Amino acid sequence: MASGGFDPWSAAFVAHPYDAYAELRAKAPVTRYEPSNQWLVARYADVSALLRDRRLGRTYTHRYTHAEFGRPEPDPAHEPFHTLNDNGLLDLEAPDHTRIRRLVSKAFTPRRVESLRPTVARLADGLVTGLLADGGGDLIATVAEPLPVAVIAEMLGVPEGDRHLLRPWSADITGMFELNPGEETARRAVRASTEFSDYLRALIRRRRTDPGEDLISALALVADEGEVLSEQEVVSTCVLLLNAGHEATVNTTGNGWWALFRNPGELARLRASVDELLPTAVEELMRWDTPLQMFERWVLEDIEVGGVRIPRGSEVALLFGSANRDPERFADPDRLDLGRTDNPHITFGAGIHFCLGAPLARLELNESFGALLRRAPGLRLVREPVWRPGYVIRGLEELLVEV
Repeated sequence: MASGGFDPWSAAFVAHPYDAYAELRAKAPVTRYEPSNQWLVARYADVSALLRDRRLGRTYTHRYTHAEFGRPEPDPAHEPFHTLNDNGLLDLEAPDHTRIRRLVSKAFTPRRVESLRPTVARLADGLVTGLLADGGGDLIATVAEPLPVAVIAEMLGVPEGDRHLLRPWSADITGMFELNPGEETARRAVRASTEFSDYLRALIRRRRTDPGEDLISALALVADEGEVLSEQEVVSTCVLLLNAGHEATVNTTGNGWWALFRNPGELARLRASVDELLPTAVEELMRWDTPLQMFERWVLEDIEVGGVRIPRGSEVALLFGSANRDPERFADPDRLDLGRTDNPHITFGAGIHFCLGAPLARLELNESFGALLRRAPGLRLVREPVWRPGYVIRGLEELLVEV
């Protein structure tokens, strides 16, 4: 089956996948892609429906053994990564997902997130102050990366002196989410999983006996009708909150500013009406160039999508970047419209795996973009950026700016 110009290992495709997506939507909206052994799903309606379809799952081990599902046993050498990843909300299904999400939601409340607003605003303002003092620099390294890491570290209660450890651990672990990761990527992920898990276990044990106001204390002590989170579940939840939370926010910030620089009319419009336009602008930037281009699911029962039969045991690749540019759902989808109000993008997913951290991500993005727009109104690009090689989690190497 044709997959057009879809080539996730090509630098040119990673830099601009949207023409290939348009071809897929028009000619082969559900198609087999042999290099990654997946079925690509390109249209918004299909992606949205499959995210909610319980005949698919993020895992299959709640229903089948590896052999029954026609999959090889995981490499025992990768066990620390799989133990960490497989106990996180993102890769669980009911009943474990239901139980853990309920318990985590009791600790990770909207009130707790909203209480962080002054902290997020203070941190964003401080980072922008540093950028202004230097006359510019790499927007990703100086603002986009430090902000979400500092926020989640503050929220979890990670001591300030340890926070430099978090970003490298996260980067090494999330390398495994790319297509067909190599053995060196796996080795780094295993080492980071072991080190990060050991660090968090020690922190959790301290908080169980001497709790504070932080999220780790709340997760360690949360209970509901006699149910509690195991130590491994707390560890996996904390790592997921950091990895998913900050990777998405970092890349939305970088991708978003690059989008604004390429659309100077919209940037001028936003600068002229920051308070009015910022909330819809953030949503539009997440739609127009989503940081998570692909979300994978296992087919637990035979299904049919767009007239194409996909057998049990298959893996589908839901193309978020394509769905968010589907003209069947979004008017003039390739146009950046910061005032767009009809914008049900699926950047945060849908169904039971809808992003738990979406309110926190929105808070961070609004404060980060707001601080830069208000305090650096002349912010301008120094040179065109280069994309990192990863496709699934897609972002820039750097974004050099002057103020």
